[in-house]
Amino acid sequence: MELKKSEKADLTKKSSFYFSIGLLITMGITLTAFEWKQYDETLMDLGGKNVNVFEDVMEVPPTEQPPPPQPVVQQPQIVEVPDEEEIEEEIQVKFDAEASEETKVEEIVIQAEEPKEEVDEVFTIVEEPAGPKGGYSVWNKYLGDKIKYPAQARRMGVEGKVFVEFVVGKDGSITEAKVIKGIGAGCDEEALRVVQAAPAWTPGKQRGKPVRQKMVLPITFKLG
Repeated sequence: MELKKSEKADLTKKSSFYFSIGLLITMGITLTAFEWKQYDETLMDLGGKNVNVFEDVMEVPPTEQPPPPQPVVQQPQIVEVPDEEEIEEEIQVKFDAEASEETKVEEIVIQAEEPKEEVDEVFTIVEEPAGPKGGYSVWNKYLGDKIKYPAQARRMGVEGKVFVEFVVGKDGSITEAKVIKGIGAGCDEEALRVVQAAPAWTPGKQRGKPVRQKMVLPITFKLG
């Protein structure tokens, strides 16, 4: 025979209700614990006491200083000197060496220094630059007549400019000629030969005097 429980005696129906009540109580205790405030007894004690301490400020009366003493002014004493009295002073002059008739004066001989030889300076820019006699048209005609196109350069078809540097002396002579930029194939040697064999130029002048001047001229090689 099965045993049956009455519906009133069944506690499982109200389990959710009891659970909600327990949850509310637990939350209330937790909130109360967080909101609880505890004050320090020392702060409570200081609340009723006056901790401000004020010191009495004593007024110091100003000290009176006596005025400084007035400076004593002394009147200058004037001593009168009679006009008739003359003041005589002995002036003694001492000489380190006594002059006599036998004193000899030594002659000082000054020797003139020999003039130093001026260094023959070479200028690059002067007041009156050097140039070929008759002008550059005569110079170009001289180059055209004297230059022979090298056979090797003709065969290789070499063309261009050869730059020759030289110095025009005080007498107009051309010295120290050299090629500073060439094109090869015998053209450099031919240009140097023609410049070294060139007639004298008109020298450059600096302050009216002839000087040595360095020149750089191009010589063009072109096949016709």
